[in-house]
Amino acid sequence: MYNNLTVIGFIIRYTKSLDAILAIAIISIVPLIIVFPPSASSQRSLLLSSQPVNNDLMISNSTNINSSVITPIKSTAIKVDKFGIKEIYPTKVGGREWYMNIANPRNDSIFSITSPSDQNITKQLDGNNNTIWRVSSPKVRMHATTPPGSALWKNVEITGYVRVDSIISNKDSNNTDIAWLARSGRHNDEVPCDGTALIGGIHDDGTVGWKKEIWFTGGYTKELAQSKPIQSIVGRWIGWKVIMYNINNNTAVKMQSYLDDKNNNRWIKVTDILDDGGWFADATDNEFYSANCGRAKDHLITNGGPNVTFRSDNLVMDFKNLSVREIQASNSLS
Repeated sequence: MYNNLTVIGFIIRYTKSLDAILAIAIISIVPLIIVFPPSASSQRSLLLSSQPVNNDLMISNSTNINSSVITPIKSTAIKVDKFGIKEIYPTKVGGREWYMNIANPRNDSIFSITSPSDQNITKQLDGNNNTIWRVSSPKVRMHATTPPGSALWKNVEITGYVRVDSIISNKDSNNTDIAWLARSGRHNDEVPCDGTALIGGIHDDGTVGWKKEIWFTGGYTKELAQSKPIQSIVGRWIGWKVIMYNINNNTAVKMQSYLDDKNNNRWIKVTDILDDGGWFADATDNEFYSANCGRAKDHLITNGGPNVTFRSDNLVMDFKNLSVREIQASNSLS
């Protein structure tokens, strides 16, 4: 068996053509490719560049109003937002983004807070001396609104980090949950038909689920996609993401929620629900139709709304890094 040097010497001695030079180049390079394959880090980089953002995210629940099969949307690159938090879906080109003012949330013309205790939020410091904020009312609603002339919030990814410090005892309500909601307007008895919402929530015991509000207050559905992926969230930081977008030419709405249970920016999908009809309000016909909103009891909320709301009930809760982004998502389930 001749080695490479013997073959090269033979070629040089008996041929002096361009073909010989090419032959020498091939013989010299091929062993290098064999001996020095791509490094493990290079292979890993190539692998990651082709992986969708959701590949390291566990899907633990998938629900369809009329079908049990949903194909998750996949992204081709991992990106982070202004706060360094991973994005599940990319921001729509030219789409709106809103990020809370960490230094002073009130210093924001499109941010408002409503609660029975006169919008009570207080500044705190975490263990690393970073600014966080606390709400301590039984009923808190923090809104990212829509300026005049801007597009309404519709296809959105809503994100925030929270830590439940304690439960507030309330004889009038036993709700103890956190929820991000969108496609929403004013919620009061004077304009009940404005009070729509798609609501992705997590309870203090770690239970998650979705509700739909067709009008305020007689148009709520029962909670769907219920599961308990984790234990109690009291006393520790978690990240909570709620996502909604229309598909199939605005004839259905897909809703998902993601959880960062370990406060390490690793997100797990915990709900995945499709509303294409059949998700009915829980009220009687007499109550539901008394608002005269002109909507069916399983009305699809495919239109946008001026408000995205960060809601808590009966919780003393710290929060930080709230955001809303208008997202670009697939128009179909494929």
